[in-house]
Amino acid sequence: MSGPKHRGWTLGTGDAESLVAEARKALFVMVGYLAILWLVQLVNFADGYHLVRYGIQPRDLASLPYILTAPFLHLSWTHIESNSGPLFIFGFLAAYRGVVRFLGLTALVIVTSGLASWFFAGAGELGVGASGVVFGYLGYILVRGFFDRHGIDIMIGAVMALCFAYQFTVLLPHARIGWQDHIGGLVGGVIGGWIFRDRSATAAKPSRLRTTSGKRAPATVATAGPAASTSVAPQSQSGTDVYAGPRADLHKQLDDLGL
Repeated sequence: MSGPKHRGWTLGTGDAESLVAEARKALFVMVGYLAILWLVQLVNFADGYHLVRYGIQPRDLASLPYILTAPFLHLSWTHIESNSGPLFIFGFLAAYRGVVRFLGLTALVIVTSGLASWFFAGAGELGVGASGVVFGYLGYILVRGFFDRHGIDIMIGAVMALCFAYQFTVLLPHARIGWQDHIGGLVGGVIGGWIFRDRSATAAKPSRLRTTSGKRAPATVATAGPAASTSVAPQSQSGTDVYAGPRADLHKQLDDLGL
């Protein structure tokens, strides 16, 4: 029988055609995501930023459901501009291996970043903005390669960490910056790397060899000429028969039956 399976390390390129198709979907999803953010910002601006009342107010039960709306709201054009670039880059890199997993990851980091802000932000602060989601995607990118055992994704995570190292400075307490939801999003992204890991990245070990000793079943041979086939008496054979592969038991049973 086949031995147990174990996870193997790969470059993570997979089927190029499927990867390109998923990357195309990821591009469309992120363009649509940003379009929604900017449309909400336009409406918010036209309404005098009254929509920010749907932001997170720490430890206020009435605002707890607003952890789902806060990432779509921003306080100014500068605010949304500063979030849009990293959100697009990290979001695309998080989504290009699978949009379905990306949607689950997005829901997870929205909840973890929002809860972190709701529980730990200072009294009287208002939590809005997509920065917690940005850090969620970043956290996912940093660990995905290790959980999926994809070398390419490990390199992507390392490059993103180096190129956007300045982003980590806002994880520390700053005035007027919601660093709590940044940390919550980062933690959610790391958790998402484990939850949404690629469980198909496995490789089978070589099959074990099984040895059995026994007797061969009767065999039938054909003789030349008009004579009918003649049964030959069973021959006893002592020795070792080697069966290998995932159907070793089946082959042995068929062999014992003379089939």
